[in-house]
Amino acid sequence: MPAALPDLVTMLRELIASPSISCSSADWDQSNLGVITKLESWLSDLGFRTEVMPVPGQPGKSNLIATLGTGPGGLVLSGHTDTVPCNSELWQSDPFRLDERDNRFYGLGTCDMKGFFPIAIEAARRFIGQPLKQPLIILATADEESSMSGARALAEAGRPKARYAVIGEPTGIKPIYMHKGIMMDVVRVTGRSGHSSDPSLGASALEAMHGVMGELIAFRRELQQQYRQSDFTVSVPTLNLGCIHGGDNPNRICGRCELEFDLRPLPGMSIDVLREAIHQRLAPLQQPFGVKIDVQELFPGIPPFQNSRTSELVRTAEALTGHQAEAVAFGTEAPFLQGLGMDTIVMGPGSIAQAHQPDEYLSHDQINPMVGVLEQLIQKYCLHGKTDA
Repeated sequence: MPAALPDLVTMLRELIASPSISCSSADWDQSNLGVITKLESWLSDLGFRTEVMPVPGQPGKSNLIATLGTGPGGLVLSGHTDTVPCNSELWQSDPFRLDERDNRFYGLGTCDMKGFFPIAIEAARRFIGQPLKQPLIILATADEESSMSGARALAEAGRPKARYAVIGEPTGIKPIYMHKGIMMDVVRVTGRSGHSSDPSLGASALEAMHGVMGELIAFRRELQQQYRQSDFTVSVPTLNLGCIHGGDNPNRICGRCELEFDLRPLPGMSIDVLREAIHQRLAPLQQPFGVKIDVQELFPGIPPFQNSRTSELVRTAEALTGHQAEAVAFGTEAPFLQGLGMDTIVMGPGSIAQAHQPDEYLSHDQINPMVGVLEQLIQKYCLHGKTDA
């Protein structure tokens, strides 16, 4: 092992100190190349073959594919390099400086999810110089927290190829075999402004939006009657009316109104079918209210993810962790890797309850157990190349 390679804590410290916020707002959005460069350097020093892949149409954003060994099959350990924005004034310490206290590491991205990379590298160290029968791939992606453009670019390129994939999102080292999808759309209602003393002078976008909201709530009720999956804590699809903006004065008929909402479908539900159903429900409201209604996606959406409860990787992860595979409501890059043909789970250190929060942290007691689980997965699927349970 190269003597110059930093230890786990030093790697974590350097990654936290390299800001890589991704956000739909250009005021917040940053490049992830600082993180990619560090990971590429460390993995190259360990003997991995590395490839930095720029994300098309996203200047300053890249993915990294680092491969140890050759051949078909193998194991992918995957994480995203970006973080959400933060309100530094709400933190007890600098979010871009690793702070150790109370047996925890504090910093933006410690659990979601820069902390996974030093853990994966630490697990990989043990196998440097050993004859792997199948490759070990460490994958680092861009923009998971905003558009998932990094994972989408990989899916478009058909890479990487492997048999198994572990996405190290914070799950308390519990294997996750299923999660909901996410779609976020905006409804724009365009009416006609006018003097409020005479309703015939305008067409109220706000009143039409009242009808839109009624239709969306009715649609939610129908979906929740039709679809249910008891493995989820919230067992039905959810539809949240998130924010609304319209009008400018009480004595003026509202000419424009916008509503943004999110819908979280269960496995088996199609985002494209849901969007078409919403269009079909809202279009008939235009004529009676005298308005134009336009529905647009805020981002392409994340499909629901579901693996088999009896898949090879799910059963192996359950045996190694002592935890039964679970379902979660948050979305990940899992459907994109699964779409490349990999037996995929989500499993990593830390808790989702600490993600996207001031004073995000990774507990010390999550680190060594996660290293140990990854070492056993690498030994089974890369060193020995076994697929038996």
